[in-house]
Amino acid sequence: MPLARIGQFLYRRAENVLAILLVVMFLAFMAQIIFRYFLNFPIGWTSELTVITWLWLVLWGAAFVLREDEEIRFDLIYGAVGPGVRRAMTIVFSVVLLVIYLFSYPAVLDYVTFMKVQATAYMKIRFDLLFSIYLFFAAAVIVRYAWLLWGAIRSRNPRRRDPEHAGSSL
Repeated sequence: MPLARIGQFLYRRAENVLAILLVVMFLAFMAQIIFRYFLNFPIGWTSELTVITWLWLVLWGAAFVLREDEEIRFDLIYGAVGPGVRRAMTIVFSVVLLVIYLFSYPAVLDYVTFMKVQATAYMKIRFDLLFSIYLFFAAAVIVRYAWLLWGAIRSRNPRRRDPEHAGSSL
């Protein structure tokens, strides 16, 4: 099954990008501490880079690395009801989220493309490039909830989440 191998390859590369972002954020943070507290010479670009990498880290991870069963959610009600109600809840919430994200996507696209007129203070990176990750995130959310909706409509019962096997590191 070559399609599955391609998917695994892309997933691993998305994880690699996430790891690189984390390393860059950590190094910028450490440079900020060293320059500010040890050399008494505060520099602004490290703070800016830390914020930028954090933004990309969160949205890239949520778009391309985070799996459905690893999402943080409050599932007291979802876990307590039967499969039919879970299926109905999946359909309703998927439709609601799809409507919200699909309706807002053109406005978000307009805003992101408009932000090419401004750049960051220290690194002079255009804001449209920085905010472009949100477009990928929103597209991934649309695809994810369309897939969940399709699965729920086709009568695949949503699995009950087992807290003992969740992807938590606690």
